[in-house]
Amino acid sequence: MQMIPEQDREFLKVKFAQEMHDAVTIIAFTRMPSNSFSPECQFCIETEQLVEELAALSDKIKVEFHEYSPDNSLAEMLKIKRIPALVISKGGVNSIRFFGIPGGFEFGAFIEALVDMSKSSTELSDTVREKVRSVGKDVHIQVFVTPTCPYCPSAGRAAHQMAIENPGRIRADVVEAAEFPDLVDVYGINAVPTIVINGRVQFEGVPSDEEFADRVMQAAA
Repeated sequence: MQMIPEQDREFLKVKFAQEMHDAVTIIAFTRMPSNSFSPECQFCIETEQLVEELAALSDKIKVEFHEYSPDNSLAEMLKIKRIPALVISKGGVNSIRFFGIPGGFEFGAFIEALVDMSKSSTELSDTVREKVRSVGKDVHIQVFVTPTCPYCPSAGRAAHQMAIENPGRIRADVVEAAEFPDLVDVYGINAVPTIVINGRVQFEGVPSDEEFADRVMQAAA
């Protein structure tokens, strides 16, 4: 059974044809080694199917599937420690990531992330863009979401756009909270979206881009 309905497929074909500029690759960690004793990945099969269906809609979307293990050199380089994990990559830039299946409202956010990375441009204001580009130390943003949260995609997209503007320093993850309860416990998350920057909770809810950029700059100070 198809995960993407036919009418949505036709819409996405047109959107990708009109809006995507360069090819992007989805680096998907959705498989465990056959000899692994790790817990089963709850949504890995569905995540594989979803990105395969997306790649079939545009010749500018490629997919690479990889096994995950702690000693996998690619996973280590990309700092992948949980699956399913999807890294949107272009020209060696790997700063946009999703952990968990991008379903519900997050499906649209994933589509916009593909397009944004393809264009290597964002809708951030000049002021915010200047702040983000000035960050000179590594910053890790995690945006905790759920598929049913209508406000979460805008928070995740803002984080991803900041990572596009400064990919050498900013790494932005959208994390599906229900799939990773250990992280929810670590950060004491009670609501979504919750934004964590360099291991500290900074926002519950959706901040303005200016507030978000200011906190990113503070984390890098």
